[in-house]
Amino acid sequence: EQPTNPRGIPRAPFVDKVEDYVSSRNEVEATLKSFQEMIAKYQFMEVNTQRRAAGLKDKIPDIQKTLDTVQFLKTRKPDSDPIEATFELNDTLYAKASIPPTEEVYLWLGANVMLSYPLPEAENLLESKLETAEQNMSNCEEDLDFLREQITTLEVATARVYNWDVGQKRKEKAEKGQNGEEDERIEPNG
Repeated sequence: EQPTNPRGIPRAPFVDKVEDYVSSRNEVEATLKSFQEMIAKYQFMEVNTQRRAAGLKDKIPDIQKTLDTVQFLKTRKPDSDPIEATFELNDTLYAKASIPPTEEVYLWLGANVMLSYPLPEAENLLESKLETAEQNMSNCEEDLDFLREQITTLEVATARVYNWDVGQKRKEKAEKGQNGEEDERIEPNG
């Protein structure tokens, strides 16, 4: 069974001795093609992981800001004066609101769903979401490092197999020359 990282991404084969992967020049092309296919798969995984990490980079500050707001609302006493606040409706539109002391908040859950939560429950939910998002971000960074390492390993393996093939061609050419076979050089007409 092929070794993997903690999230199941397989480790690329390390080619120390080309002869372990290629026994004759006939296998070189298939081996190189196989390595190129593996590189393409790792690059595809890298792009998807980068996309996921970018989404998490946007999401984590939003969760933190919401959690901070819920924690602030929890500190307010029932007889406190309402707070004047400006809040964002979308990227370019803001509204003013008067916020009285409250024991519940409404949270967007996604997919156009908003639910009411008591403040302690909302705080627990947001702390859990933040912890999960940060762990996922850490996993993405670890996976990106792992994927870059695998791509480099395969690029080195490709170069080693290619160089081995070039060396074999030279040996064959040298052997043909020693066996008295005619050299296939083209002489200029003169």
